[in-house]
Amino acid sequence: MALRIGVDTGGTFTDICLYDTERNELRVFKVSSTPEDPGKAIIDGVAELLRTAGGGGFGDISYFAHGTTVGTNALLTETGARTGLLTTRGFRDLLELARGRRPRLYDLQADKPAPLVPRDLRLEVTERVRHDGTVRTPLDEDEVREQIRRLREQGVEAVAVCLLYSYVLPDHERHLARWIEEEFPGAYVSLSSEVLPEFREYERLSTVVANAYLGPKVSGYLARLREGLGRKGLATQPYVTQSNGGVVSFAEAEKYPVRMVLSGPSTGVVGAARLATAAGHPDLITFDMGGTSTDVSLVRDGTPRTSSGLDLDGRAIRTAMLDIHTVGAGGGSVARLDSGGLLKVGPKSAGAFPGPACYGHGDLPTVTDANVVLQVLNPEYFLGGRMKIDREASRRAVGTLAAELGLSVEDTAQGIIRVVTANMARAIRVISVQRGHDPRDYVMVPFGGAGPLHASRLAAELGMKTILVPESPGALSALGLLLTDVRSDFSRTAVMPLASGMATASVGDAGADSSAGDAGADSSVGDVAAVFAELDAQAERWFESSDIDEPARGTRRQVDLRYAGQNHELTIDFPAGQVTAESVVTVLDDFAAAHERAYGYANPGNPVQAVTFRVQAWGEIDARPSSSPVVGARPEGEQPRKRAVYLPELGGFHECLVHDRAALAPGTVIEGPAIVEQMDTTTLVLPGSTAKVDAQRNLVIHL
Repeated sequence: MALRIGVDTGGTFTDICLYDTERNELRVFKVSSTPEDPGKAIIDGVAELLRTAGGGGFGDISYFAHGTTVGTNALLTETGARTGLLTTRGFRDLLELARGRRPRLYDLQADKPAPLVPRDLRLEVTERVRHDGTVRTPLDEDEVREQIRRLREQGVEAVAVCLLYSYVLPDHERHLARWIEEEFPGAYVSLSSEVLPEFREYERLSTVVANAYLGPKVSGYLARLREGLGRKGLATQPYVTQSNGGVVSFAEAEKYPVRMVLSGPSTGVVGAARLATAAGHPDLITFDMGGTSTDVSLVRDGTPRTSSGLDLDGRAIRTAMLDIHTVGAGGGSVARLDSGGLLKVGPKSAGAFPGPACYGHGDLPTVTDANVVLQVLNPEYFLGGRMKIDREASRRAVGTLAAELGLSVEDTAQGIIRVVTANMARAIRVISVQRGHDPRDYVMVPFGGAGPLHASRLAAELGMKTILVPESPGALSALGLLLTDVRSDFSRTAVMPLASGMATASVGDAGADSSAGDAGADSSVGDVAAVFAELDAQAERWFESSDIDEPARGTRRQVDLRYAGQNHELTIDFPAGQVTAESVVTVLDDFAAAHERAYGYANPGNPVQAVTFRVQAWGEIDARPSSSPVVGARPEGEQPRKRAVYLPELGGFHECLVHDRAALAPGTVIEGPAIVEQMDTTTLVLPGSTAKVDAQRNLVIHL
């Protein structure tokens, strides 16, 4: 027996997917999360699923992957390790100075987040490396050792090291790492030249500090989970998902925990991309709506778009990640009137407790309450009958708001839906229209507990014509863990002109305005090839250390380009194989097209600079699930029920057929208006729309 397990830990539920490769059978299971010890719910849930799946134990598991928000939550709640910083003399305050921008341009009272390392733990060392890698001031070993001892006496658990131009010459940082090991054994050490060997020193500093801050907590959590799984009999190496949508071993994740800040949402995007592409829809926009927020992402040609980083709670994080945009709009988002008497929804959320008014614990009107009032959601129960619903509590909560607006309860509830739909439409325009993509050319793939419920109205708002709802949208992130590859990203900044006759601009560690001197003669194909050869060698070493077989290996080259004088880059794919003059021309043409798509113009005659070179490396997993999730026995011949649903398109309440998703066989066609219910979500089919169950049991809606 060979079993593959994917586990996604959320704030309320832990979702588990089990794939039996011999039976070609996939099962989905949900258990309550245990926030005080997330590993407990994982181990208990997997054990229960193994029992209900008909035999097998932890020793039969051949693949185990896990998605977690432990690192993200530690950053947001500032509960990481006590961290010290060693940096070049004169740069200890850079962590607070940042880019010199206020969090909100016109808010003079806006506060920046407190630095993860307080000033008394930010110590300087005498050294200086120039932009070209030559040493201007050598390290003073005695001084460095004294500073390390000061940090040890201050009781720090982790030490971040960030020296100027270490991405060009990492030797000084490596010396510091060796001396820290000698003077302060047991400290968690993080080097910027390893975590982010790229220019722009503030972003590099902020990222390496976050990595060190998270290191002890994430390492401890993964170590406890690995030990717990081992005691149960797990013999295979466990994996954890990263922000880039791939998985890595626990050991690698412990070294680079900052790469896990989008661990949760990334696998849902990967799962949606795999399922939609298999169904013949490689161009899609994912729409993951939960209780507190909505995550959206764009996938083109079956490949999710990537980003080089984000700002998390005001702190710069630069690492390879999927391009996911989040907005505070979810089922628990609270509706209110602003100071001008206008209806607003979110970002404040009722959370899991007290939750929406219909849960019976609170009285705030939420998006979920609006759907209960309109009876788009089942007004009696959720979760297949396991959770009872108080519709009258929803009416009272929305009614309070209706009285202030002078509208009926139903019109107010529909107004809440319109506002939250507009909020989510803005989020999708950020990752599509603002980046040169027309959402009408894409298929929407909704998942999460509230995604399918709002997908039809959101798609209509954006002019999208097709929606693909997976069979088990509530557990898609866990399923994505069984569909993703083992992956790592490698990068290095090496500023150079990319075409013959182009002189390089002066570029330093801080950005395009710092002096780095003239690169001299025109860059050659050999310069580009040399950088990629270095990154390819790193990828090859990673393949070997990860025990990835030769046939399963894959790589992708990219380079960040800009016109000389610009300070922001576009990431462009670089052709595989030998670097030639022809491949450089291809990249320049692709850059011009991308620049025109993003900014509305291109300057073909202007000199172009290559800034940062990147290589993505992955090992394809075997035995991907091909069957549909089994979430219980499929009812035979069960007839649809009826329910009055408020539909403004039809002037009020209208009797709609309510279908059980589990009873819908491939080929089934549903004419709107209709409701499709299942244990983990509800799907609305609008009047005039048609839904059809495809061969993979996806519900495809045509507006």
